[in-house]
Order: sequence, then structure tokens, then C-alpha cells
Amino acid sequence: MKKLIITGILLILVGITISYKEQIIKLYYNYFVKTTKAVTLDSKNSYYRDYDFLFVQKTDNFEPKNKQDLLNIIYTVLNSGKTEFTFYCPDEYTTCLDDVKSLAKDQVALSNINNYVHPFNSFANISTETDTLGTVTLSITKAYTETDINLLEETVKNIEEEIIKPNLSTTDQIRAIHDYIINNSKYDSNRTDNNIIEYKSDIAYGPLIEGFGICGGYADAMAIFLNDLGIKNYKVSSAAHIWNAVNIYDKWYHLDLTWDDPVTDTGVDLLEEDFFLVSTEKLQQQETTQHNFDLNVYKEFA
Repeated sequence: MKKLIITGILLILVGITISYKEQIIKLYYNYFVKTTKAVTLDSKNSYYRDYDFLFVQKTDNFEPKNKQDLLNIIYTVLNSGKTEFTFYCPDEYTTCLDDVKSLAKDQVALSNINNYVHPFNSFANISTETDTLGTVTLSITKAYTETDINLLEETVKNIEEEIIKPNLSTTDQIRAIHDYIINNSKYDSNRTDNNIIEYKSDIAYGPLIEGFGICGGYADAMAIFLNDLGIKNYKVSSAAHIWNAVNIYDKWYHLDLTWDDPVTDTGVDLLEEDFFLVSTEKLQQQETTQHNFDLNVYKEFA
């Protein structure tokens, strides 16, 4: 009789376990796994930007409460140079996983976040994995290889020694870099017009090493110099174009090397300053088709 009672109790427990398997696993996960895995960012690389923007801010809280927290987490992970990072959606943020999956599919939003980090920490691809228990894992493939970075750092140092003279104002330092990049590179029309990819012209390697760039390469090259000189900056993008935002004397200005290095019918190289440290008003007086950017993202210009 005693054995029958024990067997019955065991069968009942097995039945309960099967019926409430997911709830039991989640309970165990919440109270024993999550509590022992407090999420922290253990390190940051040398390209970390220790300042915030209006659209995204660095954070040390990796338990999101809303979509803005998710944006800040992604920005912080990228800004720190990570290639993989895991955090958890809390139960009280009931739409967290849905928001994570929505962001993972939103290439425009991810590209906007990417514009706020140092080019060497930017991604070529970012993938997101989730599970029903609320685990979120970001896997990041960088836009630059270590070989690219080492060569570019050496090149940038050599260029700065050549063109950044003592006692130059901030504006003149930026002008010297602007002029050097334009005078030593050409717009890669073969890539944009004919889809012929001969150069890494979409990243800084193109204009600085190979002598050919498109807007992404020009903007990255400028951003690397700006960051190296301690000048606060990020990249601004529209649907078809990308350029630099630069903060000097506590004001934000646009800087577009692509449009200051025009392609001419005769093949003559030109150096212009029509888009050198201009206000939004002046930018849009001169050209609105490719510089039609989202003020809800690039809020410093709102």
C-alpha cells in the first residue's frame, strides 16, 4: 500500500512537471540562472568613445526597461569593441523580445547606431539570437580587420606628423585633414556607377591606402582623424549618402568630403570647401536630395 501511495505521488509530480515544464524552467532560470549572471561590460577597447549623444547613450545597466534602453545597450556594446555579448530581457518588460526582434530586422536603426561609434568598432554585420527565456545574444562582425586597423593607424600617424603643424586652430587642423584626403584620393565611380569593386572604397582603407573612396570611405577616414585628435564627432546618413558631424566650439557642423571632391567631366581633380563645417541651414540651401537626414535620429542638428 505504501509503495502504491509513493508511486501515485511520483506520477502526480511527473504529471505536474510535464504540464508546467515551461513555467518551472522559467522559474528556475529567473531565480537561479539570471541572479548568478549579473551582466556587466568587463572591458572596453582603445576606440571607446567616452561621451554620449542625444540619440544613444553609453550605459552600465544591461537590464532593459524599454526600447531606448535596447538602443543604448547595442550602442554601448558596439562602442566597447565587443564581438559577442549576452544580456537578458526582464519579465516586467513584456514586449522586450518583440522589440529586440524588431530591432534586429531594422537595418536603418542599426546603421544609425553604427554611425555613432568609432569606425574601428563599427560592424559589417550584426546578428541577434534570442530564446523564449529572454536571453539575447549579439554577434558582431567588424567592418575592419586587425590588419586593416594596424596599417591605417600607422598611416594616420604619419599623415598627422606631416600636415598637423604646431599652433594650428581646431578648424585649421580639420581643414588640413580634409584637404589631404581629397588631394590624395579619387571618387570610386567604377564602384558606384558600374558595381565594379576593385578597392575597399566604402571604408577608410580605400581613400587612405588605395587612393579611392566613396562616401562611406571618406566619412570613415575623416572620423578616424577627428577621433585621433580628440574632436567629438559622428557620422550622419540619409538613404543614399553619409558624411560627418563635427563638434567644435560647442556647436555641431556638417562636413562632407565626398561633395567637396566632385567628379568632373574632364577628369580634372578639384578641391572645394562648399561643405566644409557648414550649418544645417547652409547644407540644405546647397543640396537637399542626398542630405535629407532624419532629425529624430541626428538630434544635435534639430
